[in-house]
Amino acid sequence: MMIIVGNPLVCATGKYPNCHGITLMPMSMNLNNTEDALPSGRPKTHKMAIVFGLSLGCLCLIVLGFGLFIWWRHKNNPQAFFDLKGATIAGVGLVILVVIIFNQKKCLNVIQRKIFKKPGSSLDCKVENFISSNSFLAPKRYNFSEVKKITNSFQNKLGQGGFGVVYKAILQDGRHVAVKVISNSTRCGEEFLNEVASISKTSHVNIVSLLGFCYERNKKALIYEFMSNGSLDKFIYKKGSPDAICTLDWNVLYKIAIGVARGLEYLHRGCNTKILHFDIKPQNILLDEEFCPKICDFGLAKLCKKKESNVSLVGTRGTIGYIAPEVFSRTFGGVSHKSDVFSYGMLIIEMVGGRKNYASGGSHSSEMFFPDWIYKDVEHGNIPANCFVNTKEENDMVLKMALISLWCIQTHPSDRPSMSKVVDMFEGPLHSIPNPPKPVLYYPQKETLSNPDISSSDIHETNSLTIQEFVPLD
Repeated sequence: MMIIVGNPLVCATGKYPNCHGITLMPMSMNLNNTEDALPSGRPKTHKMAIVFGLSLGCLCLIVLGFGLFIWWRHKNNPQAFFDLKGATIAGVGLVILVVIIFNQKKCLNVIQRKIFKKPGSSLDCKVENFISSNSFLAPKRYNFSEVKKITNSFQNKLGQGGFGVVYKAILQDGRHVAVKVISNSTRCGEEFLNEVASISKTSHVNIVSLLGFCYERNKKALIYEFMSNGSLDKFIYKKGSPDAICTLDWNVLYKIAIGVARGLEYLHRGCNTKILHFDIKPQNILLDEEFCPKICDFGLAKLCKKKESNVSLVGTRGTIGYIAPEVFSRTFGGVSHKSDVFSYGMLIIEMVGGRKNYASGGSHSSEMFFPDWIYKDVEHGNIPANCFVNTKEENDMVLKMALISLWCIQTHPSDRPSMSKVVDMFEGPLHSIPNPPKPVLYYPQKETLSNPDISSSDIHETNSLTIQEFVPLD
């Protein structure tokens, strides 16, 4: 297997006309249903049952033989059975019989647990079976002592979230990497498996590379390529972000928008198995030293068949402000790759507007999306008022980003373009993009978020929630 990272001119196949550094890799199993994909445990338990049956039969023969011996001795000499020697033999035999029965019962309980235990029911079983079944795809496995060594005993902390802590580390070959040490919880453990299963199937210039992992029961870690410029959020939020840098010009922001679009197009079309990310946001877009964007954090991702238009989804996953309406309520349509398109649209709108798409700190009446403000300018052919440009080229870039983002956040999935169409819109002329309808936007009320179930997070903040209700904004 060869992984090509960082070379936009290398393509593994000519099947897709818009191929950007894609290397397609074979899929050996469908991880959309991990339990169904795991090898069956029946052959092993079947052998154990045979061994147990043979052992039990031997024990029965021994007990039967001992009983026949006592009966024969008593028949030939009735008085001998009651002498001291006979009593001793009978006592020893009785003790042996009790021990055998006790051990039989204990052994039977163990065998029953082995036989009737649901295959793949534990996270440990899922992980180990995935690794053994996908050894040619899985990245290098490290033990925890190696992780401790490359992180210099976890001294260089990069960030912390609901998943755990991220540290900077150096591999033996001198490469700088980021090590995500996962919290010891069931949810984080499931996201760990989901991330390894998803990202190990990918290879694209705009997808972060998973270089290794550690799994030792309650000690879990993921090792990624190190992205020197961190996440996108600190470069686009002009207000309310203490570490905001805001030094990127429109040319760089435009290239970032196209790069993320190509990464999502690859996840939706370029893989043998379609991957839906479900948590596209600025914090999950990492930037390398040349500001090439890479999509990360596949903890909430879902793998599905390429021909599958809609997917089944239990509960709501994602981050408030980026979750598509149909993920909250199926009355808006089925959950599909168009849900990622909505999140991408919100990401681009934030890049254009330089702020979050809603004000979380304000009153309920002021807590609204700002795409309405952008739409009022764009429908008249103007760029948003808070965008400062120096040339007509920059003006066209901003206007194109705004138009595409407004198409992506349409309420109904059928009205949104696919990511392939988004890439075509970026690469085509501005006049070829029609004005989108005004988006009808919805958002959950604060009271539904009082006790959120945290399902994912990032280096800088923990704000990915599970929501049970979806209501329109007044």
